[in-house]
Amino acid sequence: MIIKSIELNNFRIYKGINQITLSPNGDRNIIIVSGNNGFGKTTFLMSLVWCLYGKNMEKVDDLYKKEINEKGGYSRYIGNSLNTQASQEGETRFSVSITFTDVDIPNITCTEIRIIRSYDSAISANDELKILIDGRENDLFSDTDEEEMFIRDYILPIEIAKFFFFDAEKIVSFAQINTPEQRAELSKAYSQVLGIQKYDELKKELEKIQDDYRKESAQPEDRKEFNELLASINTDESNITLMDSQIEKLQNDLAFLKYEVNGLQEKLIREGDKMSPERLEELKSSKEKYQFEVNYSQEGLKDLYNYIPFGLVGSDIQDLIKQLNAEKAYRQNKLQLEGVEEKTDDVLNDLEEARSNYGYIDARIRRFYEAEIKRLILKHFYNDFNATKYENLKILHDFTDMQIDEFQSLITKVKESKSRFEDLSNKYTKAKAELNSIDRKIRDAEKDAEGDYIQSLRRKKENKEGEMANIQDEIARLNFKKEQTKDNIKASRQKKEILHKKIEVSNQNKAVDDEATRLIYTIQKFLLRFKDEKKKALENKLENKLNSFLHKKGLVHKVIVDIQGNGEDVDINLYDSNNRKIDKAILSMGERQMFASALLGALVEETELEFPVFIDSPMQKFDKYHSKNTLTKFYPNVSKQVVLFPLLTKELTEEEYSLIEPHVNRAYLIENSKNCSRFKEVSPNELFDQYKKF
Repeated sequence: MIIKSIELNNFRIYKGINQITLSPNGDRNIIIVSGNNGFGKTTFLMSLVWCLYGKNMEKVDDLYKKEINEKGGYSRYIGNSLNTQASQEGETRFSVSITFTDVDIPNITCTEIRIIRSYDSAISANDELKILIDGRENDLFSDTDEEEMFIRDYILPIEIAKFFFFDAEKIVSFAQINTPEQRAELSKAYSQVLGIQKYDELKKELEKIQDDYRKESAQPEDRKEFNELLASINTDESNITLMDSQIEKLQNDLAFLKYEVNGLQEKLIREGDKMSPERLEELKSSKEKYQFEVNYSQEGLKDLYNYIPFGLVGSDIQDLIKQLNAEKAYRQNKLQLEGVEEKTDDVLNDLEEARSNYGYIDARIRRFYEAEIKRLILKHFYNDFNATKYENLKILHDFTDMQIDEFQSLITKVKESKSRFEDLSNKYTKAKAELNSIDRKIRDAEKDAEGDYIQSLRRKKENKEGEMANIQDEIARLNFKKEQTKDNIKASRQKKEILHKKIEVSNQNKAVDDEATRLIYTIQKFLLRFKDEKKKALENKLENKLNSFLHKKGLVHKVIVDIQGNGEDVDINLYDSNNRKIDKAILSMGERQMFASALLGALVEETELEFPVFIDSPMQKFDKYHSKNTLTKFYPNVSKQVVLFPLLTKELTEEEYSLIEPHVNRAYLIENSKNCSRFKEVSPNELFDQYKKF
């Protein structure tokens, strides 16, 4: 998939129609788009995300989520995107369009696809989305929702867009997951990239078919229970969707109220004349930082509470581990014993054939050699085999190897939780104290209630803060109810599974049901092997890239990718040469960025998607060694089409540019006049000469 061109029309700093061609040419796969700060590099990247995902753009990057909240919600955020001069001239409409080539759509032949998203500030309507296939509207889409789904299904799933649109300075967040929610989101993205999710969805579809057959075949009493369980699951899933919608609306209301409270607060401080606007912004920035620390600590502590029951029964857990290990060893011994008997029989059969040529052999001698042959096979081919050690063992749990590994992983987390609990507790206490201090400073800067105007401002602010508190309480209540509902669904599914096994399918559906069972079993076996292969492939790719990118050779000795369940929890850990886990928080910012770059490169290689990669601030935080490795090994190879947005001479020097110039197919400078920007194409080998003339 290639982006042929992008067109911005009256979008923010870009007045009128501004089109840019981004086609690569073989090994010349890099396109440079540069300009001074404030000329529209970041706006250009943001326009692409908006064009593809509209109001869901906040799911791509926390930066967009933060900006949307600061503006008082999505409608205000995007509604202010009309170019200022265009607005003064009476225009009300702005748009962004992206033209793709080489898009593979099942059962449809097409040369190019054009996605156009527009907004009319005069009518304050929702985004308008239009998709043209070879220049024409298509019967594939009956409404906007289907067009939105088409983008996610055939262009780029929103869950993994963060791997293709990113600020290189900010991707260090991949090196240090900060909250359980971020970990869950990233795990979902990993699962999507690695292809695990689609097989799990196929398995669920087959299970649904089996449920339908069992409903038909069940006795009246069982059918009633089965239907009640299915109805309960469907109702709970619908309720979760409804609660998600309610939470989203409440969060939009909260963002708008926060925007109004900030405005009232600024007015009160200006009236008080005790604090400069710059100092207020500084305090707000610090408050945001410490509020994040508080939320992060709270979420982390809440996550650790799940491990408390395991810590309270530590001795029982140790007994359980011993039992599980014994059962695992027993299974391995049993397999070995089967191997011994099989090989012994093969040898004795071969000997029996050979003996027939030599006449009679005494029975005692024959028994002696048979026993010795069996003993010697055990000794020389199964020297660690112990036939008697586990002969009295009772199988209590019968865990699979994967279940044992998952349990061992859980116990490791329980052991690590004590130090993590102390660390989070200290962070929470410190951040809470800093928050209280900042709040006091801001309150002290607000003018005392002297006149009617000041009192009215203060009352408005207090009323809106009260509304915010009520909304936050309601969001917390809905989130708690959501978790309870998820637990109900899990319990209902477990009951349904038990009933599912109990009900016999009727003869007329038995063949199809048996085939579904076989396919489900095949998918489960395949998923185990597939996850293991993807895990090893990702480990190898990431390890190789890290050792290639990092100038500290041997810093990372081993990479372990831990995939739990069907990709619900994916964790990536680094180990040094002494097999000690590396705390990614202690890596330098440059090393974190190299880790994130290596991870992105490995993930992009693992996905079947060939989507262009867009990178803002591509050379931040790098020393000269990391810069050289990134320019020569990462950017030319991460995708067939790579668009970089560097700040020339500061982020990308002329010497550094010479390293990638052989891979640059097109170069653009963003010109700005009267606060309006436009693209100017220049020859790649004249990029810096043209830039110096600006």
